[in-house]
Amino acid sequence: MSADYYQRGFGLKEEIQPHLEADYHSRIVETLRGAGHRLVAGDLTFLLAREFGFCYGVERAVEYAYETRRQFPDRRIFLTGEIIHNPHVNRRLREMGIEFLREADGGGPGLDAVRPGDVVILPAFGVTVQEMASLRERGSVLVDTTCGSVLNVWKNVDRFSASGYTAIIHGKYAHEETRATASRTTRHPGGRYLVVRNLEEAGVVCDYLRGTVERAAFLARFAAACSPGFDPDADLQRIGLANQTTMLSSESLAIQEMIRGVLTERHGADALPDRFRAFDTICSATQDRQDAVIDLLREKPDRMIVIGGYNSSNTTHLAALAARAVPTFHIEDASCIEADGAIRHRPYGAKEETRVAEWLPAGAVMVGLTAGASTPNNKIGEVVAAVARLRGIAVEGATAG
Repeated sequence: MSADYYQRGFGLKEEIQPHLEADYHSRIVETLRGAGHRLVAGDLTFLLAREFGFCYGVERAVEYAYETRRQFPDRRIFLTGEIIHNPHVNRRLREMGIEFLREADGGGPGLDAVRPGDVVILPAFGVTVQEMASLRERGSVLVDTTCGSVLNVWKNVDRFSASGYTAIIHGKYAHEETRATASRTTRHPGGRYLVVRNLEEAGVVCDYLRGTVERAAFLARFAAACSPGFDPDADLQRIGLANQTTMLSSESLAIQEMIRGVLTERHGADALPDRFRAFDTICSATQDRQDAVIDLLREKPDRMIVIGGYNSSNTTHLAALAARAVPTFHIEDASCIEADGAIRHRPYGAKEETRVAEWLPAGAVMVGLTAGASTPNNKIGEVVAAVARLRGIAVEGATAG
């Protein structure tokens, strides 16, 4: 820790804890936990995944933001962007007088607004190498909440780039975390990166290496998702695979096997150790929440509700998992459950909400629940209460099932 860089908070956790509980605690969620994650309310049974909601990295980032406001009551405080992908948490920070340099829609004053002595909070996703250098040059006080799992990915990408491997990153090229991760390659001469979003895009890379995709088509497909001057003929000779920490684990593993397979085809198994490197960099919290959804689905719920920001990658992947087995509704909060019985949700892969009437069947219904790692408990509890109200039930009177 230095006078202008803080990575471990300010030792004010006890002072800010009452404010965190007031803003994010839920008595309903605590009741669900105490009832073995199963609660009966009239003819509704709620099943809550064993792992859900705020992870350690998110809790830490939010705590540090609250501590920062308390530590610097008279300073201008900025966030480089959303601290996590949850609209309610970000709105609360704005109410505390923390300004955002970059909004979700790309607007905002940008780094030029920062003056010497201003406090800048770096979000859980991290920032790019270039952004960090600019903030240091401006003489700002930095509070770094970058998640440890993200830092672990950066270490691997640094090793890839320092050894002459191109980093192929399974992620969303415009996502803050992936942008920050890709920027690590610029720290090394000749460092290169390529971002693939899914199995389809990984397949394009494999087909190029097999000679069935033309160079122009490849470069057009990945124009926004690769290093400047990317040369697929030279830069796909040696590959190090990494991923955005919140991607679907099974998809990351499948991409790993695809890349490993095509390099084996081209160069032979004996050459593979010098051609390919891969590490499991899906964060444990992401994996735990995905595993918990799989476990919950074994109970065969009639409907599944996934709660969290629509721009939250880990939340959308929970919805994708659940949707394979049961009608699933990804909602941002309880306002999506309308009093007339309809629900507004965003199906996996869609860009807009869809409104569905009569989504909750009559009679006895088992409703599965989970929430992304950036979703606070109070938003989960509000959803449970809103669903119960559709049946005229006060969920506070629920019992263990």
